Amino acid sequence: MIALLQRVSQASVTVDNEIVGEIDNGLLVLLAVEPEDNSAKAKRLAERVAGYRIFEDESGKMNRNVAQAGGDILVVSQFTLAADTSKGLRPSFTSAASPELAKQLYQEFSQNLRGLGFRAPTGIFGADMKVRLLNDGPVTINLSC
Repeated sequence: MIALLQRVSQASVTVDNEIVGEIDNGLLVLLAVEPEDNSAKAKRLAERVAGYRIFEDESGKMNRNVAQAGGDILVVSQFTLAADTSKGLRPSFTSAASPELAKQLYQEFSQNLRGLGFRAPTGIFGADMKVRLLNDGPVTINLSC
């Protein structure tokens, strides 16, 4: 699984001109699922995202996780993160999981975050989504599990 974390002051995802998920302070997580991923990886990645310290403390150092910063986590499926770009001028998506597996693990990942006490709104899997964010820092981190 691949999670692209973006520390945000606000973020939202819109489908058909309707906001379906939004947060203020927190993390926007763009999530890709690969064929070898499973429920254990979804759980482990959710724990890593929740605990990852990319929020500043009183000294200005990145020592706080999203919970310590009082933030929420917006999760958006993004299979394009699994693109193979090693050849040519067009990405291949054969390294992304099937839609069935990806949807299942996307939902499990989001539910795992909720189980950890987060408000974790989501986009709509497979929909044409418009994502808006105000990246804070900017801070963008690529995590995989």
